[in-house]
Amino acid sequence: MVHHSPARRAAALSGAFAISAIAFPIASPQTPAPEVVVYASELPKRALSEFEFWDDAMSPGGKLAGTPQTGGDLDPPPEDDPHVTLKVTVRGGVPYRCWIHMKVGAPKGVSKANRIWVQVSGAVDASGKETLTPGSGSYLTAQGPARPGWSWVGCDVAAGGDPLIRFRSDGEITVRLQAGMEGVGFDQLVLSPARYLQQVPADPVVAKPN
Repeated sequence: MVHHSPARRAAALSGAFAISAIAFPIASPQTPAPEVVVYASELPKRALSEFEFWDDAMSPGGKLAGTPQTGGDLDPPPEDDPHVTLKVTVRGGVPYRCWIHMKVGAPKGVSKANRIWVQVSGAVDASGKETLTPGSGSYLTAQGPARPGWSWVGCDVAAGGDPLIRFRSDGEITVRLQAGMEGVGFDQLVLSPARYLQQVPADPVVAKPN
C-alpha cells in the first residue's frame, strides 16, 4: 500500500473540490421579458385591410392607421370587418397587459368611432385552453371615450374579467386589431409585461425598448 503525506492528501482533496466547482456551475436567471411596442407608421401597407394611413404630426413617424367614417355599423369577430394584422415576439407564461393609443374620431350615424377589438395567437386561459385566437369569437375590447381625440385605452374582457394575456410559449405571435366602429384610428400598440402591467402609459408616445 502506498502512503501519502498529510500535505499531499490535502492537495488532492483541494483539487477534487475545484473540479466539482467547475463541473456544476450556477445557472444565471432568465432576463426579464421586454416591453412590446408597435408603431402603426412602421407597418407595411399589406398589414392593413380596409384601414388606411392618415397623417398626424402627434404620432410616431407622423402617421396613424384608421378606418373611413361613413356612420355604418361593424360586427365583432369572427366577422371579417376592417382590421390590421401584425407579428410580434413574446415570452411564454408571462402576463401581458394590452394598451392601444386610440384616435377617437368624430361620431356619425351609429358609429362613435371609439372601439377596437383585439385578438392574438398563442394565448391561453387559466386552464391552458386556447383563447383570443384570430378568426374566433374570443376577443378583447378596447373601448375608448366618447370625446374625439387621443387616449390610451386598455384592452379588456367583457363582464370585467381578467384582462391580462398569457402565452403558451416563447416566440412570434399574430396580433389582429379589428375596427369596432368606423372612423376609429390608432398609432401605437403596447403589450407590457412590467412597466404598464398595472398602469396606463402616461406619455403620448411610448419609447421602444433598446
